[in-house]
Amino acid sequence: MKQAWIVAAMTGAGALAACMDTASMPEAGEGRALYVENCAQCHGPTGRGDGPWAKGMNPAPSDLTQLSENGAFPRAQVLSTIDGYHRAQLPGQQMPEFGALLQGDTVPVDTGDGVMTPTPRPLAALLSYLESIQEG
Repeated sequence: MKQAWIVAAMTGAGALAACMDTASMPEAGEGRALYVENCAQCHGPTGRGDGPWAKGMNPAPSDLTQLSENGAFPRAQVLSTIDGYHRAQLPGQQMPEFGALLQGDTVPVDTGDGVMTPTPRPLAALLSYLESIQEG
C-alpha cells in the first residue's frame, strides 16, 4: 500500500511539473521566430523599423528597440498594440491585427500591475522577445 501511494505521489508530481512547464512565460527565442515570421518585414531584422516594406509607410514602423520608458518595459501597452486592441478604430493604422497570435494555450503574464493575466502563449512569446531587444 505504501508503494502505491509513493508511485501515485510521484506521478502526480510529474504531471504537475509538466503543467507548470507549459504554463511558464516563454523564452525570447520562441518569440524571435514569431517576430521573424510576422514583424520583420516592416520593423526590420533587428526591430529598428527598417524592414524591406518600411519605405514609404506612413506612419513609419516603430523602432521596437526603444519601447522601454524610464527603464520600464510597457508590457500592457505592447500586448494591446500587437493584438490590435490599442489600435481599434484609429485612422491611419497600417499594422495588421495578429489574430493567429491569440490562439492556443495561455500562460500567466504580469503586465505590470502584479496580476498574472492569462495570455495566449504566442503573444507572450513575442512580448518576451521584444522585451529582450530593448536598448533604451
